[in-house]
Amino acid sequence: MKKADIGLIGLAVMGENLIMNMESKGFTVACYNRTVEKVDAFFVNGRAKGKNIIGCHSIQELADNLEKPRKVFCMVKAGAAVDAMIEQLLGVLEPGDIIIDGGNSHFPDTIRRTQYVESKGLLYVGTGVSGGEEGALKGPSMMPGGSPAAWPYVKPIFQGICAKVEDGSPCCDWVGENGAGHFVKMVHNGIEYGDMQLICESYQLMRDLLGMSDDEMHEVFKQWNTTELDSYLIEITRDILAYKDTDGSALVENILDTAGQKGTGKWTGIAALDEGVPLTLIGEAVFARCLSAMKAERVEAAKVFNRTVPPFTGDKAAFVENIRQALFASKIISYAQGYTLMRTAAKTYGWNLNYGGIALVWRGGCIIRSVFLGKIKDAYDKNPELTNLLLDPYFKATIEKLVPAWRQVAAAAVSYGIPAPAMTSALAYFDGYTTARLPANLLQAQRDYFGAHTYERLDSPRGQFFHTNWTGHGGNTSAATYNA
Repeated sequence: MKKADIGLIGLAVMGENLIMNMESKGFTVACYNRTVEKVDAFFVNGRAKGKNIIGCHSIQELADNLEKPRKVFCMVKAGAAVDAMIEQLLGVLEPGDIIIDGGNSHFPDTIRRTQYVESKGLLYVGTGVSGGEEGALKGPSMMPGGSPAAWPYVKPIFQGICAKVEDGSPCCDWVGENGAGHFVKMVHNGIEYGDMQLICESYQLMRDLLGMSDDEMHEVFKQWNTTELDSYLIEITRDILAYKDTDGSALVENILDTAGQKGTGKWTGIAALDEGVPLTLIGEAVFARCLSAMKAERVEAAKVFNRTVPPFTGDKAAFVENIRQALFASKIISYAQGYTLMRTAAKTYGWNLNYGGIALVWRGGCIIRSVFLGKIKDAYDKNPELTNLLLDPYFKATIEKLVPAWRQVAAAAVSYGIPAPAMTSALAYFDGYTTARLPANLLQAQRDYFGAHTYERLDSPRGQFFHTNWTGHGGNTSAATYNA
């Protein structure tokens, strides 16, 4: 009997769909699940019946049914379950075999696991997989990193099953060593948080400030999806706003306004703090979800303050266009911040990231797929050393056109009392980034006054530190310096 090209462990929705995807592209797949009844349900009576799929009832049986070097794709819950699975696999695999983690693992875990598995003579791949259930079945975006020697063996399968863009380019390429793949997937998810929050703020501005109906907003998002905002998230928002509940009302308005999260946005914010990168928009998107979860408190606070939104007196159609431009401008900031984080982390961890290639990987299959990503790829193809997306000629010219509308929307949100934390923080970042002199000189003086933390001077070389005895009765000893 022909042995399988790859094995997959974990028959939840993503695992099953990846198996069906691989089989449909001509690969033979062996599968195993800890609850072996699931294997029989899938293989004997389910979707795998009659396909080139081998159902296995043990890890050993899975290993015995794989071509060498064996490739085992794990789709198990991130955390301790991955470490436990690695230990089981090390008991049945041989040097040169490849363990693949396709879950949403935290990148420091992937760095540790790569080192550990390589120390046992095997190879390790931590790959981000984006696109949800549909992407897994029809073609996800994939972000593999880990042991570079593993890439030639998994490349034909990964690039065979991933999404493709218009010219046939695969939305999957090698990202970098150890945890690089999972880091890039983490940033992808952080940007996803930002994109979703910006869309939600646009919706709230139209609903609560302009008094628009869901059908009217459906038409707006439908039109927006023909502009630079053409993307999967705008597309599904268009469809959600048109979806009716059993009583004919808009279903979205009957959904409780508390958002869940799985932690990847939080990880992105923590990584930014660790690297000293101002990832303000994504941070606000994470905190907006946290605030939404405080539903009971918000309801009580709303009664206490009893705020009302005054009627909007301007041109509604013109303001809707302003919202579109503000959304686009803020989206550019979100990606600029995300790319800055990737560049900074690449230096920290010694990764050689291909930034244009990452944009291409995100062009199809994933949740943040959009036409806009092609412009990012162009920017980094022209200048691989680009320090910030805002400095690219296309994005500079685009932002300059969008700024007036962006300011009007931010001002209206503040004036009318409509919360828009992501849009307004994005504007604050833009203003801060493009300001030659910030008030941090005063901040450093304060730090030196109360803690002798020293400061640098405009008339002295960088790296030369000074301390002032501000009160006349302090000492001249200064504290150690620290820069994030």
